[in-house]
Amino acid sequence: MATKMDKATRLFDCIKTQAKAPLTDLLNARVDGVWRSYSTNEVHDTVYQLAQALLDMGISTGDGTVESRDKIGLISAGRPEWLITDLAVQLTGAVLVPLYPNSGIKEIEQILNEAEVKIIFVSNVDLCDKLKQVQADIPTLKSIYTFDHVESCSHWTELLKPLRRESQQKITEISDKITEQDIATIIYTSGTTGRPKGVMLTHKNILSNVMGTVDLISQIPVEQKRAFSFLPLNHIFEKAAAYTYFFCGYSVYFAESMDTIGANMKEVKPYIFTAVPRLLEKIFERITAEGLKLSGIKRKIFLWSIKIAGQFEIEDKGPLYKIKLAIADKLVYSKWRNAVGGNIKAIVLGSSACPVRLERIFTAAGMVTLEGYGLTETSPAISLNHYAKSGRRFGTVGPLMVDVQVKIAADGEILCKGPNVMAGYYKNPELTADVMEGGWFHTGDIGELDEDNFLKITDRKKEMFKTSGGKYVAPSPIENKMKENYFIEQMMVVGSERKFAAALIVPSFANLKSWCKKSDIPFLSNEQIVKDARVTSMYQSIVDGFNPEFNHVEQVKKITLLPDEWSIESGELTPTGKMKRKVITQKYTAEIDKMYADDQINASIYKN
Repeated sequence: MATKMDKATRLFDCIKTQAKAPLTDLLNARVDGVWRSYSTNEVHDTVYQLAQALLDMGISTGDGTVESRDKIGLISAGRPEWLITDLAVQLTGAVLVPLYPNSGIKEIEQILNEAEVKIIFVSNVDLCDKLKQVQADIPTLKSIYTFDHVESCSHWTELLKPLRRESQQKITEISDKITEQDIATIIYTSGTTGRPKGVMLTHKNILSNVMGTVDLISQIPVEQKRAFSFLPLNHIFEKAAAYTYFFCGYSVYFAESMDTIGANMKEVKPYIFTAVPRLLEKIFERITAEGLKLSGIKRKIFLWSIKIAGQFEIEDKGPLYKIKLAIADKLVYSKWRNAVGGNIKAIVLGSSACPVRLERIFTAAGMVTLEGYGLTETSPAISLNHYAKSGRRFGTVGPLMVDVQVKIAADGEILCKGPNVMAGYYKNPELTADVMEGGWFHTGDIGELDEDNFLKITDRKKEMFKTSGGKYVAPSPIENKMKENYFIEQMMVVGSERKFAAALIVPSFANLKSWCKKSDIPFLSNEQIVKDARVTSMYQSIVDGFNPEFNHVEQVKKITLLPDEWSIESGELTPTGKMKRKVITQKYTAEIDKMYADDQINASIYKN
């Protein structure tokens, strides 16, 4: 595969690579309850037919500049049609502008107007209806096509006609002129604060990451090249993963929905998938909840296996530990793997920090976690842990990607330079200048780089806050450590311009219910239980147990338990699962103020 990759300079060069080893199931999705497979030949034929239709509708490259190239919008969850559309748009020289399916109507209108989108593809009736509400306010938007059959919208297959010879020649002429420096897509960042920014990524940006990942994927021992996808493809993390699969000869299976991931994985039996840490947290929460329902010897074995997994190290710990691990695997871990199809060898993690304890547990169970780090602006990966043990370390986001440089600024900020760094923010040269200096991209993250080029992220520069005593607190390491306790589902440390650090905590209600039952505490509702003094005391004791691991100013002195989980739908999380700290702070202003107004702790504790 490496020699094929050497010749690739544009993302759509994957078409030539795939043609040399065609698959019967290149792209796969559940349609009306049955798995529908698209062969390599069918995918390629459809890509060219769609490219022909776009050219027939007048889509053009203009004078070659990104501003003059026509823009095509795409709003859909991951499915074969998404990647087919992406490839077709690339062949015409147009620029794809993908959005999250759960984007708000105002954000959709803003982005489509800024990008001057002419044609848009959407997945379903809800998105079609949403687009029709704002179509009159987007002067450039001429056509809406749907992937699902929707009465009020044109179906995308209406565009597919047999490929004409002159169209084939025209597509070839256009695509041959596309270079690695041309913009392939403009991806608008979800943003934890402020207005979304249009990140311009070239073919070279994304392909450099894909090429750097191919060798890493080849380390994973798989019997069949089969990957599972459920993250949004408009996020560069999942899109880059998809093209890595394309160049490596993998079949890609898409989840039917976020609610059917487990069931779909049992059917598909994949060997690899990408995920955000939040998903692993949810999976482990369910595992723990089921385990705590056991009694007697089965419960003891379950708890023992969790303890053994939590002690896992990448380097061998000796024969006694190996025996324990083998026993735990036969009795417990094998059941976990079977729940996700039985074949998973690797889970590639990105988007946000993963608690180290979870990495140990899943890796011990035979599902090796490979955490990486990057941003949309870096296409995405700056670093990534390898499957090979020598290139993998817990507590880090792995060694630097090939050809990527990193240096740590005086204030600890991670600066990045390389072929993966974006071309800039669309129509925003001022903002581009703010984050670029001498070719170095300022990530906004704080980190450390060791002598072996392993990168460790310690916090978000913008998330650090200063107490009223003038001391800085980095909240992420505190939150990630304390979330290792299975009673804590979500947590946000607060304390900007306050005397001390405090925290908002969303309990893991499934695990809390089991504890309440064992402790003879009635659990009537989430709202009732978070106010129970016995429960609050239990959570405070958990926090107190972690506090000695942090310096004095970082220790969490007070907590407030919340009854509702933070989610994308309710607005506290970005589409990639990151906390919107500003939103959460504003939503729970009263609860935060009360933690400080009711302070009964001796003031001397806070003298620095």
